[in-house]
Amino acid sequence: MLPAQRSPLGAFVVALACETDFHGWRDAARRLAVAGIEPAHVHWQVADHKQESMFGDLQELSHAPPDARLTVPREFVERAEIAICHTDPNRFALLYRVLWRLRQEPNLLKIASDPDIRRMEALEKAVDRDIHKMRAFVRFRRIEEDGIERYLAWFEPEHFIVGRNAPFFARRFTGMLWSILTPKGSVSWDGEELSFGPPASKHDVPSEDAAESLWLTYYRSIFNPARLMVDAMQKEMPKKYWRNLPEASVIPDLIAGADKAATDMIARTPTTPSAHHAKVQAKHWPMRKDDAAVDDLPEDATLNEVREAAMGCRRCPLWRNATQTVFGEGPEAASVVFVGEQPGDQEDLAGQPFVGPAGKVFDAILDDAEIDRRKTYVTNAVKHFKFEPRGKRRIHSKPNAGEVQACRWWLDKELALIRPNLAVALGATAAQSLLGKAVPVTKMRGEVIERDDGLRVFITIHPSFILRIQDAADKEAERGRFLRDMQAVKKLMGR
Repeated sequence: MLPAQRSPLGAFVVALACETDFHGWRDAARRLAVAGIEPAHVHWQVADHKQESMFGDLQELSHAPPDARLTVPREFVERAEIAICHTDPNRFALLYRVLWRLRQEPNLLKIASDPDIRRMEALEKAVDRDIHKMRAFVRFRRIEEDGIERYLAWFEPEHFIVGRNAPFFARRFTGMLWSILTPKGSVSWDGEELSFGPPASKHDVPSEDAAESLWLTYYRSIFNPARLMVDAMQKEMPKKYWRNLPEASVIPDLIAGADKAATDMIARTPTTPSAHHAKVQAKHWPMRKDDAAVDDLPEDATLNEVREAAMGCRRCPLWRNATQTVFGEGPEAASVVFVGEQPGDQEDLAGQPFVGPAGKVFDAILDDAEIDRRKTYVTNAVKHFKFEPRGKRRIHSKPNAGEVQACRWWLDKELALIRPNLAVALGATAAQSLLGKAVPVTKMRGEVIERDDGLRVFITIHPSFILRIQDAADKEAERGRFLRDMQAVKKLMGR
């Protein structure tokens, strides 16, 4: 930051070193605020774009000592760092105005209707959206320089986000030597540290590389015409980004042929289950026309009677394609009930909960936490396997709110008969079924919520989440977190 100066008209001019000079802005704002300089008397500009002197000869600001202190909420500092990356030339003045007001209005950031706060939030959202688009739409192209493999990418951001986004690409592509060029600055990674450079031109990046044809082949192969929603696609990937995406060249043809491709895909989908599936299904589905007998269960029905009645459940359409109802298992006097989402492919065929890959992870971690699964009751929020046929495979499909609500009748029966001290919600669907509303599992993980009936509900992830993590280190870290959750469950079981 260049020195803050004052014109004969009494206006202070602060010349920042660059468009994202947050440290310079923060230092100047602190000194100005402590000196009592009101926002209306401060003019902010970037050194490279200094205006002709409408303020006349400038004199250095001397009202505030360099070590002047000013206390503001940490939230403001974090949000200001994001907003300052916007291209709005008035952002510096807006942030100083908010800073000035915070001294007298400490709760200002919580007033969503305030014009200054609304504007600051709009700047933040625009920057965050641009950061997300850059991460989604940067495409590297391979080059060789003196026998060394490097990768170049061209992107056209709307805001000054290169510096803020660079650490993400360094983490994601640590093993590559790369540069991302943009009209608003460039960044390079040499394998050890980031370096930043001036704005660049699209002509500095090659138009294609040898791997591009392979990428286009892969892109065509994963295109699902049955799920094509052009309006939604263009909302997430506006056409202005297409010119820099290699796959953009095939998108129009894929859209044009989507109807025919969807028809062909449906024709290839099996219309009947495999012989083994049909045999198991015929064994477990009683010939019933409705669910009246299920609703007529006596109040004093035992858990085994409820389980038997559930074998003929027709409360939602999922029974039509599922092999059988997968009811809960465990002792009737269990002190803890684990609730998952729904049975998977292996559970559907076996008729038992948590016996597939996720169940093996679950069992291993319970063992590490010294919880005997045989003394717990394990069930699911939804008792039938919901899936999409994909050739001979059945791909898991998340149950919707209506299906969860329909099956909650069975879960309530299980809980009423077992009367556990604790229920563990394994994932969002289980939490929704147990609490009657959607809850943010990531945010509330590890919390215990007490229902109106006194049942305590512990929130955590579903063990299948661990299986979906590709990076070995990340997978092991998540397994450790889940183990700590189960250790907390063990302590709660003993209370």
